[in-house]
Amino acid sequence: MNQQSRFLLAISLMILVLVTTNVLFPPVPPESPTGEGLERTDILPEAGAEDFLQEASPPEQGPSAQETEALFAPSQGGLEELVVVEVAGPLYNMKFNAVGARLQSARLLEFTNFHEDGNAPVELLPQGGPGALGVKVELPGGELDLTGVTYQVFPREGITLENGGSPQTLTFSYRHPSGAFSITTAYLFDPSSYEVAVNTTMVGPGVDRGLLTTAMGNGLAYNERRVAEESRVLGYAAKHNSEGIQSEYFRKIDEEGSQEGPFEWLALKSKYFIFAILPGSGEAGTQDYLGAISLAPTSGEDQAAVSVAQGVSSSGTVEHRLFLGPQDRSLLAAYENELEEANPYGYRWMRVVVRPVVAVVLGLLNFLHTNLNLSYGWVLMVFGVLMRILLFPVNQRAMRAQIKNMAVQPLLQEIQKKYKDQPEKLQKEMMKLYKDHGFNPMAGCLPMLLPWPVLITLFFVFQNTIQLRGESFLWLPNLSAADPLYILPVVMGLSMFLLQWISLRSMPTPNPQMKIMMWLMPIMMTAIFLNFASGLNLYYATANIATIPQQYLIAKERKALKEGPTTSQP
Repeated sequence: MNQQSRFLLAISLMILVLVTTNVLFPPVPPESPTGEGLERTDILPEAGAEDFLQEASPPEQGPSAQETEALFAPSQGGLEELVVVEVAGPLYNMKFNAVGARLQSARLLEFTNFHEDGNAPVELLPQGGPGALGVKVELPGGELDLTGVTYQVFPREGITLENGGSPQTLTFSYRHPSGAFSITTAYLFDPSSYEVAVNTTMVGPGVDRGLLTTAMGNGLAYNERRVAEESRVLGYAAKHNSEGIQSEYFRKIDEEGSQEGPFEWLALKSKYFIFAILPGSGEAGTQDYLGAISLAPTSGEDQAAVSVAQGVSSSGTVEHRLFLGPQDRSLLAAYENELEEANPYGYRWMRVVVRPVVAVVLGLLNFLHTNLNLSYGWVLMVFGVLMRILLFPVNQRAMRAQIKNMAVQPLLQEIQKKYKDQPEKLQKEMMKLYKDHGFNPMAGCLPMLLPWPVLITLFFVFQNTIQLRGESFLWLPNLSAADPLYILPVVMGLSMFLLQWISLRSMPTPNPQMKIMMWLMPIMMTAIFLNFASGLNLYYATANIATIPQQYLIAKERKALKEGPTTSQP
């Protein structure tokens, strides 16, 4: 059973107990009567970049018939030299192979790779694999596979991006030995953004009717300590123009297939990171789209070969954008095409409720973190206390509704005894009693359900919110991972037990079933929450502890009700 299933089981058990203890086991009355991102900016080329691209573009000359035949002949060329070109910047470090102009490595310098020992940065691409961004070109006369040819690179020494500096261009050019075809791909890197703009220009017979297929690689690499947990979320997502977001986990892809476009974006995803491709902005007033997506299983259990096609314009060009970075919702939401939903919060059937709560919860957590200059551990504790303060009137009303219901119980039992052989009369008298005294069996539990959307939301927030990844607090090395010492789950369980113990002490005659639940529920919840994110346990334990004073005050009121009628008897 995975974490999501265990969490839903826990929530179901808590709600079930909450409802049944209020409806099926009402309190027995006394016997006497009465819940730094960076904004994406348009990437503009540096001065002279346009002139450089024009110079780097191959000359447009018409091929002869012999050249056209030679174009699709099997390539006999071999590798003379292996050239690896590096792009070094403040946010990332990328390495391209001149063979196939393929991206071999993409390291995110601001995030730690927990899968490896030491402080190595996150690596997006699986090492030892085919890499990404190799292309094939389908022309009217056949297909050109360019993933194994050697490109010329400019600048050959690579580029270094300065913090606060201008964008820079890395260009790959290849000319077919026959002279009938040439291709130039220019990557524009902005030192302040995880986005890379890509412009590909082709010259050759029928390129204006061609199709460019870009390989996205075999998925993303492991970067978390718990490989079994991370492997379950490795997959892809894509937004279809009319059918919405489609997604699949790589472990479920067991045969070759394709998804027909048009698509607004395609993304490979892990738990916290994303490698996405989006079409270019298109000409004025138009919207470009990606074409068909191809999928194929690989030898890797949690990998799949993913590629996407894109039509070539009448001028022989193809434009798209890449995003290689964290799943920061503020960064992805800036694209205004639901890219932030590539790794959504919650199951599909609950997203309508979870999404707005996520927006509010994340906004409040980030506000407290930024404006109070607190670590996320303290933020979660403050948030837990704030939630209880905000819900104090609601909980007060719910608990007092329970006290009010206690006073009705003698009359209810009297009616049940009097009309036990007249079901219709019994039902009528019970409804009259409820109406006369404002009795509602659910009044005591419905307000108590209000904190659950926040708790459920926080569970999914801790699963894939990049801001909480690697955040330490006291003895906890990572708030998004389980407590290595299991202290917080035990504290959470003890806080649950204490709340129920205070409540039962004030009951006139506690129901035996409730006594059992007082012991059983904390034990069950501790076991279920044992491997949940330590941040979730921290919030829940803090919220429970913050509820104790209120529970104590209500217990005193309940105790007064229990003793009051008894002492007033003659």
